[in-house]
Amino acid sequence: MERVLHTQIFLLALLAACTVPALAQGLPGATVNSDSKAGATSGSPDRDAMKSRIQERCKDNPQQCEDMKAKIKERREQCKADPQKCREERQARVAERCKANPQRCEEEKARREKRREECKADPEKCRADTKARFEARCKANPQQCEEIKAKIKQRQEQCQADPAKCPAGKNSQPPGK
Repeated sequence: MERVLHTQIFLLALLAACTVPALAQGLPGATVNSDSKAGATSGSPDRDAMKSRIQERCKDNPQQCEDMKAKIKERREQCKADPQKCREERQARVAERCKANPQRCEEEKARREKRREECKADPEKCRADTKARFEARCKANPQQCEEIKAKIKQRQEQCQADPAKCPAGKNSQPPGK
């Protein structure tokens, strides 16, 4: 169960990291808002506002929306082909944002550290929170949820077939646990 949740969290984070910058690149006048909460959960005001702005633009110009989706898909493929390059680019963007707004960067670090400590103190509560957020996202977008679940299952099968390719300690549980 824990491994599945960690994998789900990773995939959701990866999806968000790849999607937001690509969305901003695909729409004229769109920017990645450096004042929005990094890692905001589904249902947060910033994420909801961004989502509704994107939906409005897609209604106004469906072709532009399709072009944007194609760019996102292309970027994901590039990141699959060269994950190190994407990781370095992502780290560079974070460094730029932190240089531009060091106070916010420190606040985010403190928030992440606080969350880490809370999860250390009560891992069951963190698992329940993560599961609830995942289920809410699944309810909102069942197709995306099924894709994520398929990727998780595929990863579990890979770990079972060759445990050496999986991080130490993450492959000790059987799939679905």
